[in-house]
Amino acid sequence: MAKKSREPRKVEIDNPANLPGKLKCMGGSNSDDWNNILANQALKALWLSSDPKQADVQHHAMVHALIGIAPKDEIEGMIAAQLIAAHHASMECYRRAMLREQPFEGRREALSQANKLSRTYATLLEALNRHRGKGQQKVTVEHVHVHQGGQAIVGNVESPGGGLAPKSKDQPHALAHAPGAPLPCPDTAREIVSVSSDAERPVPDARRTITGGTEGQ
Repeated sequence: MAKKSREPRKVEIDNPANLPGKLKCMGGSNSDDWNNILANQALKALWLSSDPKQADVQHHAMVHALIGIAPKDEIEGMIAAQLIAAHHASMECYRRAMLREQPFEGRREALSQANKLSRTYATLLEALNRHRGKGQQKVTVEHVHVHQGGQAIVGNVESPGGGLAPKSKDQPHALAHAPGAPLPCPDTAREIVSVSSDAERPVPDARRTITGGTEGQ
């Protein structure tokens, strides 16, 4: 008996521009098939109550959580679903760690798993914020004035040990006096003192004659 050849299944792809995307607020996609699948995946990751009424409340709460996160695309939708799953799993581990009359090993394991899930949650949240661009800092510079021989630095400058970066000997300064230029003296009656020459100059005698004696000498 001849075996029938299996032909690949043909999948018809709808034009993305024609997709309704009525449930995009949950999954971030224009395809409601994707949004429904994502919502069901997040729902099955919950520890549902055996009480039908309470389970129905959990269903609505999970959907409202997805809507509150407001994914803008499929990547954000996946991260949002994993955030909900990680949160519920960690809370369940914390709950089990508080159960009475359990061995110390069981409590320790529950807290260990809760710690790992909490770290996973924080990593997912950081990834979501980075994807949305919240982790980036934008610096806008409108006007920068740099004098001749100066250097302008835009941004944060940190030294390896923290704090301000040390000054380099070869770093040019924005403000510097020209070599050989005399500095004006505040007293116009005196001569201008040049600071560029290394020649020795006589120092005036600062001693003066004191008339009269001091008592007790």
